Amino acid sequence: MLKIGVLGAGHLGKIHLRCILNLPLHYQLVGFFDPREEVAAEVAKELNITAFSSVEALIDSVDVVDIVTPTLNHFELAVLAARKVKHFFIEKPITETPEQAKNLIKLCEEAGVKAQVGHVERFNPAFLAVKDSINNPLFIETHRLAEFNPRGTDVPVVLDLMIHDIDIVLGTIKSPVKKIHASGVAVLSNSPDIANARIEFDNGAVANLTASRISLKNMRKTRIFQRDAYISIDFLTKESEVIRMKKNVDESDPYAMIMELNDGEKRQIYFEKPESKASNAIQEELRSFAEAINKKAEVSVSLEDGYKALQVAHEILQKIDLNHNQIT
Repeated sequence: MLKIGVLGAGHLGKIHLRCILNLPLHYQLVGFFDPREEVAAEVAKELNITAFSSVEALIDSVDVVDIVTPTLNHFELAVLAARKVKHFFIEKPITETPEQAKNLIKLCEEAGVKAQVGHVERFNPAFLAVKDSINNPLFIETHRLAEFNPRGTDVPVVLDLMIHDIDIVLGTIKSPVKKIHASGVAVLSNSPDIANARIEFDNGAVANLTASRISLKNMRKTRIFQRDAYISIDFLTKESEVIRMKKNVDESDPYAMIMELNDGEKRQIYFEKPESKASNAIQEELRSFAEAINKKAEVSVSLEDGYKALQVAHEILQKIDLNHNQIT
């Protein structure tokens, strides 16, 4: 069993702690560290776990480090874990800059440690239910909207929310990025609170992404269009739907939805609603990391995956800054 410790006991850190406690066959939770003494004491009492006095003391006591701190600290803590030859799980975005991510990848290769990035939507039941149905998407549209919450406004909405969809898009469109257009506006904070990006790929595919943290309602929807199929994923309700057009038309069925194309050929529309198996996505990503370590297998979301998502996110931010400067 892997000994694990958590760095950070904020809102998300507490969720990680509870998830680890629910994985007794995979991890032994040694404890956590949080620099805020009052918070550390409260969490230690609430969950009946040990609060360490320093980062170094925690890392020295475990096999695996779970980094759930503000992004500003990711690189420093991950480097410390890697240099002590400790495997680590690191929340998204992987680091503050793409350059830091590249350095981290090299360091982990040299140290021989495994690392996984917390792009949790990869483990969303709705996405898993249709993952095998996604085949060469031509167009993807995403909307990730959230009601305003001061927590998370220390980074632009692109790094806070949109990066989830960037990772999903890069993982489903198997082609290099060709061009990016983007715009965004800072409304309630000092960085973009709402942003839109259009990503064009070498193979002709296009993704249109919208993210906002000043919405009146929450929404996390992705629509995928590919040859003869439309796939809808609701990451919030954890439901998905696949609509297909097939040539094998059943004209004997009075309820069949049949379309006649311009050339006279007929197609039938089929509706599928795949079953989404109930699961805790954060718990599942932590479980998968333990299995990758124990089986000496590849991790589900690599540092390279995290780097690619961060690289695109930063290019989007650069485009937003460029457009803002041109307007002003």
